[in-house]
Amino acid sequence: MSDSHSSQSFETVAIHAGNTADPLTGAVVPPIYQVSTYKQDGVGGLRGGYEYSRSANPTRTALEENLAALEGGRRGLAFASGLAAEDCLLRTLLGPGDHVVIPNDAYGGTFRLFDKVVSRWGVEWSVADTSDPASVRAAITPRTKAVWVETPSNPLLGITDIEATAQIAREAGARLVVDNTFASPYLQQPLALGADVVVHSLTKYMGGHSDVVGGALVVNDTDLGEELAYHQNAMGAVAGPFDSWLVLRGVKTLAVRMDRHSENATRIADMLTRHPRVTNVLYPGLDSHPGHEIAAKQMKAFGGMVSFQVEGGEEAAVAVCDRARLFTLGESLGGVESLIEHPGRMTHASTAGSALEVPSDLVRLSVGIESADDLLADLQQALG
Repeated sequence: MSDSHSSQSFETVAIHAGNTADPLTGAVVPPIYQVSTYKQDGVGGLRGGYEYSRSANPTRTALEENLAALEGGRRGLAFASGLAAEDCLLRTLLGPGDHVVIPNDAYGGTFRLFDKVVSRWGVEWSVADTSDPASVRAAITPRTKAVWVETPSNPLLGITDIEATAQIAREAGARLVVDNTFASPYLQQPLALGADVVVHSLTKYMGGHSDVVGGALVVNDTDLGEELAYHQNAMGAVAGPFDSWLVLRGVKTLAVRMDRHSENATRIADMLTRHPRVTNVLYPGLDSHPGHEIAAKQMKAFGGMVSFQVEGGEEAAVAVCDRARLFTLGESLGGVESLIEHPGRMTHASTAGSALEVPSDLVRLSVGIESADDLLADLQQALG
């Protein structure tokens, strides 16, 4: 937690950080400041530092203060999407000739950003198995400026030892970036484990209701925070006031939602391990998961994402997705409702033919907070 909230529990901070009662009316929820510009009291006489809502907006400020407190950082920045946040970070950290280490199981959109966009700036990248510290160390070059990890990863649920990887990056003079979207700050605190930057798609668990798109960066380094804020304003892909308000609303219930997501996912993963048509279950809460011990060390619980492979290959996996009824066939994740998808044809299609290509028989679940019994029954019928 940030210094002002260090003595308070996560649940309390989630509800109160950045949420100051409106001084005019006493409203306990911050207003939506749906405004583009602000009256100045004489030239340069800004009220609260606000002049134009790309640069700053009171509703976005409330969210950014909340995000920093939840991740235990000194500066939080909110963006129009997770990829907008990543774009700002990469343009701040990197220049032509620099190098980045990325995971061999990264989110398809992140891979596309590196492969099709960042590479055009003269930035180079290489792939490592970030669950193996030796693989990360071997991928680092003298020009490496950042090591990028997702833990748990999307969609293979790989686990990276944040503390060990932070040490490797630090020795190389590189920044460690951790995408904390799958875990959320309730389950995992990367900055406390040595990470330099935390990335979020706020669309997912932070918003939690499949009704908002957003992204975030949180850092402890105040100088880096200032650089990021400069680029955020210069590039302009900021979170709007209504989107910021929706995420603030969602975050208030993050702790109770993540507890339920994790409980439901644990029951589903256990059922899948015993199903005759399932050949492999990927969930860090299982003792059989290769990253289980590391996950147990750095996570409070194991989250709501479960992936599994189906007997019969790609067509069988697609058929399972099609037969599900309570699990909605759709991209994204982290909402209160359960989702099912085929990563190879959907969220990770951009990785086809690359070192990051996902198995064709893979199904990914975003386990919601419905009755676990109902979810189990739906999966059992979908699997036939």
